[in-house]
Amino acid sequence: MPAKRPAPGDLETIETASRDEIEALQLQRLRWTLQHAYDHVPHYRQTFDSAGVHPGDLKALADLAKFPFTTKRDLRDNYPFGLFAVPREQVARIHASSGTTGKPTVVGYTKKDIATWADLVARSIRAAGGRAGDLVHIAYGYGLFTGGLGAHYGAERAGCTVIPMSGGQTEKQVQLIHDFKPDIIMVTPSYMQVIIEEFTRQGLDARESSLKVGIFGAEPWTEAMRREIEGKASIDAVDIYGLSEVMGPGVASECIESKDGPVVWEDHFYPEIIDPLTGEVLPDGSEGELVFTSLSKEALPIIRYRTRDLTRLLPPTSRSFRRMGKIVGRSDDMLIIRGVNVFPTQIEEIVLQHQQLSGQYQIVVSREGLLDQVEVVCEQHAGASLNDSELRDIAGWLQHRIKTLVGISVKPSVQTNGSIERTLVGKARRVVDKRPK
Repeated sequence: MPAKRPAPGDLETIETASRDEIEALQLQRLRWTLQHAYDHVPHYRQTFDSAGVHPGDLKALADLAKFPFTTKRDLRDNYPFGLFAVPREQVARIHASSGTTGKPTVVGYTKKDIATWADLVARSIRAAGGRAGDLVHIAYGYGLFTGGLGAHYGAERAGCTVIPMSGGQTEKQVQLIHDFKPDIIMVTPSYMQVIIEEFTRQGLDARESSLKVGIFGAEPWTEAMRREIEGKASIDAVDIYGLSEVMGPGVASECIESKDGPVVWEDHFYPEIIDPLTGEVLPDGSEGELVFTSLSKEALPIIRYRTRDLTRLLPPTSRSFRRMGKIVGRSDDMLIIRGVNVFPTQIEEIVLQHQQLSGQYQIVVSREGLLDQVEVVCEQHAGASLNDSELRDIAGWLQHRIKTLVGISVKPSVQTNGSIERTLVGKARRVVDKRPK
């Protein structure tokens, strides 16, 4: 049976259930989801029939591997409402991606879906140490992007007081943090870096703010970035994971007790790790592509959705649910430079190792003749004023470390603070690929 809805601050029964109890609930909900999708979504009926499988073929959780994957292209091919499993009139809210690489991916929620989403974000806030009465500053963008409203409803469900700041207006962000004294901030990690820089620009010390916890998501970020943000802001930085196609923020979230990877809320989402080339399901602990199947969504059930995020499934620690390792990159973000696979997070780890550099960087890829050329652009810390000799030393250090640890030759460029365009609402643009398509 589904767990009872807890009072804010209480730990839900399912979070400490046995693995047998969790898997029994998953099997029950998975059978319902497959049947719901088959009965009400023509796309799923067609793909199931083409693969020769039927919802009734699911006898055990492992049988899910027989069912076809869903990809972002499927959502775009069924744009805008073709994957909805309830009449459009029963859809209480619609969100969508930016559509920068094609048609937006559209997702819908019934009232019950929104309530479930709020419950799971509230659970995530509690796992991060938040409690009823805490003041939560939300700097995720509001609108079609799921971040702002997802965080907002979850914080309210957790009994918190919400400051719905949204993204941008960085000077005002700092003013409100200084004046309202929030306990928690929910924002992308790259924009948190920008907010910290603005504290410095205003002559303030971010370490002396009221903030105790930062709940960061919407983009991959490294342990090096965690250490930098925690040091500069004197907060606990925890990772929240989600994507609009599966729900939004709150699919998984880190626990403040351990900070050892986001805990997947397995009572609502069934995770798999697959080989990104063959589609074969890999055992827990293996690195591969993360795949999710929703277990309770009404408006938009999602079956074996290929997230393109590369990670591992890890055993439970602070909760009874399995954890995700840090996202090492995305299979579609991976750069192939002269035969070497390169992820932006590899460069980020190195940039953040140097004390004279801020965490801002961009990887600019171009092609000269038949060869790819890579420029790594980074910045000095705010207030730094390095001479030419010091800049050459840092550039040489970067070039050597990247060649040694990543295996590619790059042209490093160390610029003054503020040279790289800041992200004010969405995700940082870490890669600029100028190669001909």
